[in-house]
Amino acid sequence: MFGKSLSWILLLSVVSFCGSGFAASALTMGDAIDKAGRQRMLTQRMIKSYSLVGMKLKPGAEHEMEDAASLFSAQLAELTAFAEGDAEREQVGRITLLWGDLRTELDQPPSLDRAGELNDLAELLLQESHKLVLMLEKRSGTVAGKLVNISGRQRMLSQRIAKIYLLETWGLGSDVMAKQYEGAVSDFSDALVLLMESRMNTPDIAEGLAAVKKNWLFP
Repeated sequence: MFGKSLSWILLLSVVSFCGSGFAASALTMGDAIDKAGRQRMLTQRMIKSYSLVGMKLKPGAEHEMEDAASLFSAQLAELTAFAEGDAEREQVGRITLLWGDLRTELDQPPSLDRAGELNDLAELLLQESHKLVLMLEKRSGTVAGKLVNISGRQRMLSQRIAKIYLLETWGLGSDVMAKQYEGAVSDFSDALVLLMESRMNTPDIAEGLAAVKKNWLFP
């Protein structure tokens, strides 16, 4: 089904996750878009880590899952305070309700029987989190805001690719999941080209993107 190795999948997801942190401060619009975008990634990372714990494939995966959950909660609090207007506040409310359901489920011991249900819940949370990103991007009205959104989506896609790979390995493969995997790989490749061609790239950003490309092309 998939053309990459498990080691490559995990390497990509680690590289793409680097740079995330827990430090809180007054948010700028760029910060808010970045953190809202990171929420999308965390929905996928939590299920990826859940799968690793369930299959006992990686020591420390349980801590990674808890760290991701804690970061999601912390950033949700920041985004709740940052939300402006009824539409954004209502969207944050929908995310909060879904997150409460998923957080409760994550506290239970991982099992294959429950993995599909948790993944479905995480998918709903991903969709609602993405809607908030688009709202914030629209409010920013800048090209920079759009690029921050795309960069954040790359983090999500790297985790999504790893998550789907692991769920399939665990025994939850399906035609729908295979199409999701192919779509994530294609979207990641297309967006990476777009980001590398941006005239707004600094030397540091260009160097970072080159490193991501190197790992992405690794067989």
